[in-house]
Amino acid sequence: MHRSSILAVISFISLLASSAPLCRADELADKGREIFKKNQRAVVTVQVVVKMKFSVPGMGGQANESKQDVTGTVVDTSGLTVLALSSCEPGDMIQNMMAGLSDEETKFKMETELSDVKLLLDDGTELPADIVLRDKDLDLAFVRPVTKPASPMTALDLSKASTAQVLDQVITLNRLGKAAGRAYAASVERISAVVQKPRLFYIPGSEMTSTALGSPAFSLDGNVLGVFVMRSVSQKGGGMGMFNFRPQGLTTIILPAADILKAAKQAPEAKAEEKKEEPKAPKETK
Repeated sequence: MHRSSILAVISFISLLASSAPLCRADELADKGREIFKKNQRAVVTVQVVVKMKFSVPGMGGQANESKQDVTGTVVDTSGLTVLALSSCEPGDMIQNMMAGLSDEETKFKMETELSDVKLLLDDGTELPADIVLRDKDLDLAFVRPVTKPASPMTALDLSKASTAQVLDQVITLNRLGKAAGRAYAASVERISAVVQKPRLFYIPGSEMTSTALGSPAFSLDGNVLGVFVMRSVSQKGGGMGMFNFRPQGLTTIILPAADILKAAKQAPEAKAEEKKEEPKAPKETK
């Protein structure tokens, strides 16, 4: 075979090899866009007013109030929405993070109080809502509109769920902040670990993406995998790692859809708005 022919064959093989990752990337993007298009409106911004009080014995305390946007995932067409409890009531999470950094006599304390909860839809609609269920163990909070939405909301079907293995890629959806027009966003995450005990959950990779707590994750088959929450464990003498400066008792996880579905079934209806009673007519006397 002539030298020129050999070089031509080598060039062709190299071209095929270099184009293979591009094809896989295009396939991933296509699947991701399909998931995004189908499920994006099941992701909503939940706006809350948070009042925080924190104190250290002997050093006084402070209080402040702020309006915050957090990400929620609609799990029922009635508007029932799940979010990470730590994203709106971070008291327990922060106290666990501070564990080990102070002794018992100067233990840091923090309290949070929520008010004026609203679901912000992409058409500008603001739905007043109540937090109807909290699960501190799972870091879940369920929010339900006070009044029934004018039309059924787009919701995830948690009964059609997938599982994942280490290094699997997953698609995550989110609503960005006000500065980005609260636009819908999608990211590609990779599972770095699968934890089996004390319960099943997934550890996402540490790459920086737009994924926020409360964001749903999907396997590439289009079914939901779970929702991003924070796992927190109490420990004495924990605090920060010596070299990585990360709290040793905290980690972001993907909680499986089955656990969320089980908790959602326990969520009560929202409290109906109180109606003023009309004055009763006096009884006639004989």
